[in-house]
Amino acid sequence: MTISLSQCFIAVDDHDAALAFYRDALGLEVRNDVSFEGMRWVAVGAPDQPGVEIVLEPPAVNASDTDRRTMAELLAKGLLRGVIFATDDCDATFARIMGAGGEVVQEPTDQPYGLRDCAFRDPAGNLLRFTQRLA
Repeated sequence: MTISLSQCFIAVDDHDAALAFYRDALGLEVRNDVSFEGMRWVAVGAPDQPGVEIVLEPPAVNASDTDRRTMAELLAKGLLRGVIFATDDCDATFARIMGAGGEVVQEPTDQPYGLRDCAFRDPAGNLLRFTQRLA
């Protein structure tokens, strides 16, 4: 039996802004864009990982009004989901995302556990880290 990651979900409050970031700044491809009953889900993924998708979803689907307000507040603070991406060149990745207007959280830094990493927030406030293994 094998188990592998297929999809993960990130809450976004503006799909067009999220697409500009994930597609244009990060270079991910759009795999699906679905609207249903006033909501929208967009699946994106790395071209070299066809079996793994990040689904950009509306926050608090099927939640009460109170829970939706709470989720919106947490999203605005950047306290919801995050994703860690692997890269073969942390500095070039940093330069590309910063050049596209990404909100910098951490510049490229060598970590004592054998990684060089940097971090950004997406347009919804989600934390994204980009890691490169050091030789």
